[in-house]
Amino acid sequence: MSGAFTTVIAFIVTVGLLVVVHEYGHYFVARLAGVKVLRFSVGFGRVLWSRRTGPDRTEWALCAVPLGGYVKMLDTREGDVLEPEAGRAFDRQPVGKRIAIVLAGPAANFLAAFVLYWALFVTGLPGMKPVLAEPPPGSAAQAAGLSDGDVVLSVGGNAAGSWTDVRWLLLKQSVRGGTIALELEGATGGRATRSLDLSRLTPEDLDKDFLATLGMKPHVPRVSPTLGRVQPGGAGERAGLLAGDRVIAVDGIPVASWSEFTARVRASPGKPIALDVERGGQRVGLRAVPEAAGTTTPRTGLLRVEPGAQMKEAFEKMQTTVRLGLLEAIPRAAHRVWDLSVFSLEMLAKMVTGQVSWKNLSGPITIADYAGQTASMGWVSFAGFLALVSVSLGILNLLPVPLLDGGHLVYYSVEIVKGSPVSERTLEIGQRVGLAILAGLTFFALYNDINRLLTG
Repeated sequence: MSGAFTTVIAFIVTVGLLVVVHEYGHYFVARLAGVKVLRFSVGFGRVLWSRRTGPDRTEWALCAVPLGGYVKMLDTREGDVLEPEAGRAFDRQPVGKRIAIVLAGPAANFLAAFVLYWALFVTGLPGMKPVLAEPPPGSAAQAAGLSDGDVVLSVGGNAAGSWTDVRWLLLKQSVRGGTIALELEGATGGRATRSLDLSRLTPEDLDKDFLATLGMKPHVPRVSPTLGRVQPGGAGERAGLLAGDRVIAVDGIPVASWSEFTARVRASPGKPIALDVERGGQRVGLRAVPEAAGTTTPRTGLLRVEPGAQMKEAFEKMQTTVRLGLLEAIPRAAHRVWDLSVFSLEMLAKMVTGQVSWKNLSGPITIADYAGQTASMGWVSFAGFLALVSVSLGILNLLPVPLLDGGHLVYYSVEIVKGSPVSERTLEIGQRVGLAILAGLTFFALYNDINRLLTG
């Protein structure tokens, strides 16, 4: 399956599934409240398929533009409604019921994320052991006293079972700044606590690999740069590389490990490089042109060669799986959803106040790209991505912006205070303001998406 096709399908599945979850929340509670639902639509625009079911003959529709959806309920403000059914109209319901119906959409997204995280924790989350490489001189990691081979046990008092955990826990604290405590187990077995200074990070660093800025990178086993397999048709085969070759130098610069070899190749996309390899006890000189891989710039150089058994064994030893019991996974999943929600709100607040760049705002192109990447990595990565987007969708819809669920909640709060619904004029103005805000956010998101494609 080609990368572009995978991306398109994964994006449609992501949007379609999460929209169905969100709208079904509204639908389910509306039915419980006795409100008549006229249409449940996935997508907007021209109807591609529809069917009516149930005692209310609710129309289930699939529309041409798969970028959202809606639940249309009976409403006396949108046309004449016969009196026997007027009592089932949404606008005739007590304000408490209307609030419950509106809240049900975001709540369904949070619940879906919880279920996904629970399932991931129970089945097991694969990752790399949180073993650190030697930090660069002058980095925050070196200043904190971190060393090659240190294993991170906890970050800020929270257990870190994998490198993914370390990254997430540090990212949360990086937005707030200050320092954070790392509990470490040294290469010799002793334990120590180190204080890592995060104040050096800038908002721009959060757009990039902030861990590298701190000087924290995963430990890479140092093994011989010996080729285990040369993929047919790849740049390595065209250069004349063979399985069993040991790379001695790249562009005349000696390489002693697989990581050194691949680093030099990655840095030369589409550029000729000179390779010296040892083959059958003889030194052989070759010329290779690494493929320029990736859809964004800067691209990555690839020879499409694989390491030998020694490298594979070393990396297998670095792998770990975080797996929890059925009950143990419940609070962990709930905590993850809560953490993501708080982090999203903190990032949004910092964007509004200018403390974090609006470049962090992503649109459909970036979401589609990540959907394709995670889908190609397997169901575990894709499920984690779905959970993340589901939380983001829930938070987005709770923002106090007219046209969103949060905007409706503001109207209902005003209604509770003043004792009567807001006026039609207020609703009309609110719709215009909300439309302008959403259009502006969409513009920024698409601009960021296109900018990422052009500049990487």
